Amino acid sequence: MKMLNPQQKARMERRVVGSTNRWRFPRQGFSGDLLGLSQMCKALSIDFEEVLKNPDRLCTSQIQKIFSENFKNKALQSGEADVILECLGFKWELHRPQLFQSQTLTRLYLAALVQHTTSPLQDLEKLLRAQQPGKGKERSPVKKIMISLKINDPLVTRVAFATALKNLYLSEVEMNADDVLGVLASAYILQFADLFQRCVLMMMNKLTPSTIKNFYLAGCKYKEEQLTTACEKWLEMNLVPLVGTQIYLRQIPQELLHKVLRSPRLFTFSEFHLLKTMLFWVYLQLNYNVQTFPFYETVLAFFNSFPKKSAFLDLDTGQSFMPLFLCLRLYSIHGGKELKELRHINFFPETWLVRVAANHYHALERGGDMDYLKDLSTQAMRFGLLFNQENTVYSKMIAIYGFFFEIKGIKHDQNSYSFYMQRIRHTDLEFPSVVCEQTPISLRAERLVKYEITAHTLVDGKWQEFRTSQITQKFGLTKPSCQSLALKIQTVGIPIYASFAFVFPVS
Repeated sequence: MKMLNPQQKARMERRVVGSTNRWRFPRQGFSGDLLGLSQMCKALSIDFEEVLKNPDRLCTSQIQKIFSENFKNKALQSGEADVILECLGFKWELHRPQLFQSQTLTRLYLAALVQHTTSPLQDLEKLLRAQQPGKGKERSPVKKIMISLKINDPLVTRVAFATALKNLYLSEVEMNADDVLGVLASAYILQFADLFQRCVLMMMNKLTPSTIKNFYLAGCKYKEEQLTTACEKWLEMNLVPLVGTQIYLRQIPQELLHKVLRSPRLFTFSEFHLLKTMLFWVYLQLNYNVQTFPFYETVLAFFNSFPKKSAFLDLDTGQSFMPLFLCLRLYSIHGGKELKELRHINFFPETWLVRVAANHYHALERGGDMDYLKDLSTQAMRFGLLFNQENTVYSKMIAIYGFFFEIKGIKHDQNSYSFYMQRIRHTDLEFPSVVCEQTPISLRAERLVKYEITAHTLVDGKWQEFRTSQITQKFGLTKPSCQSLALKIQTVGIPIYASFAFVFPVS
């Protein structure tokens, strides 16, 4: 006897449904018959051709929409459950009006309805009629159906899953930061869009040094760009002033840290503060037994313990950290004490240190001109002020190549602030003799400066950004030429992260 082609045999597969014998697709998730599916699509105004292209979906979203519209504003169910959900070792009793808020449960229910009844079309029509006015208290026209859902996500706990199911019945359910991660994962699996977005918004408003890692990884895992972007923006402001002083710094993923270091919005008090934060991070990566935030002297001693024949970043241990430190602007470190520390720590390759020293030498030789810096956004020297509630006036002095500047923030009233920089004489400093011993002094009457002032603050979960344009100005020693353009802002946000970025162009 002639053998049939296996593909031909698969196409000829049949299934007995009721008293008829109808064609069906082989090895597909849809377990009903084509005639029944065609009738269902016709009754529900769904494109049958689209269903044939993907019968496993059962056009869940369209059917869910139809049911949701019929169940809208329906009172909460208190009677006997319509569906039994087996999941995580428990059986959960659910009602159809609430179940249809979840795409996953809708798909499981419709698949079970088609599989366990001989007339799914008539059953769906009965369900729709049962939801009409005056029918709310009638007994369910369709028998109770059991569905099963397997979950392999370790973030989904029974408590979190129960909270997610509870949200099917209530518009607002209280969650704390400890539970929201599991509820987010449950909402993702259930394809419960409303709850998922509520979790995302809550996480965006609950970012702290202790939650930033898990919230960021969850955003990556569930492809929620809104959450990952919020984590990046929060860390851009808080890496140095907040996270950089706590043991949670260890948990920051290297990928996230690299993104933040490359961002032009990164806030830091100075480049040396950022360098110290990065040294702490590397130290914590290599010393997992350390459970408290270390002293800076401990970190320096650790790196000095490595062989002196090679810098730490040249060793196999340090190679993986090289991309992070390439993002730093080491040429922005000017203080004599800080420069000595760069060399003493034995962390950076000798070629890096030589380049930093050469840049400083040539800039001093040219009266401060920084001809090695071209782009203000990515190469400027950067300094910052963190303006808190208790501040009314806050300033800091900066000395670069013999020129002295004061960066300053002033609170004018409840919501009004201004930030600016001004050149000052070395004789006007609080301790001029100490400064003269540690830094050169330029006697040039004017200094050409290209600068930009920005401020960021968080208001109702959204970052507000204020900035000047990129301005090129000659700074003299007397008013008004000694003062920059002021960045004036109105905001209720606090704290305010004010950043000053500038270079000395060739003049």
